[in-house]
Amino acid sequence: MKLSIALLAAPAIAFAPQAQQARASVKVEARKEVAAATLGAAALLAPFAAFAGDIESGATIFAGNCAACHAGGNNVIAAEKTLRKDALDKYLAGGRKESSVVTQVTNGKNAMPAFGGRLSDEEIGDVAAYVIDQANGDKWDD
Repeated sequence: MKLSIALLAAPAIAFAPQAQQARASVKVEARKEVAAATLGAAALLAPFAAFAGDIESGATIFAGNCAACHAGGNNVIAAEKTLRKDALDKYLAGGRKESSVVTQVTNGKNAMPAFGGRLSDEEIGDVAAYVIDQANGDKWDD
């Protein structure tokens, strides 16, 4: 009788480590899926966080650095290239969005000088947030 119980118990003992490994594998896979979902969400939200500038600060920086040519959202050099919605949609490389304004302000273009060496990345981001806020809200004429 002892021998038959031992023979019956042997397969159960032999497969126990595999069952534990299978459960551990499922836990690892679940953790990987959660990590992938978290990274995916972070990647989707990163562009918004990267360009979430301070509009009030941007207004101050704009007044001190940009208003000489762009007061009221206008453009004293190229009258058609204003900072209003329709002009940004038509002329701004990359379209009417903060990242496009950041690129333009940082690098300059045509008659516009580059501000990348004069303003910090944060200041440029704030100016971009201000410009897009003004354009999207049709606030330039206020």
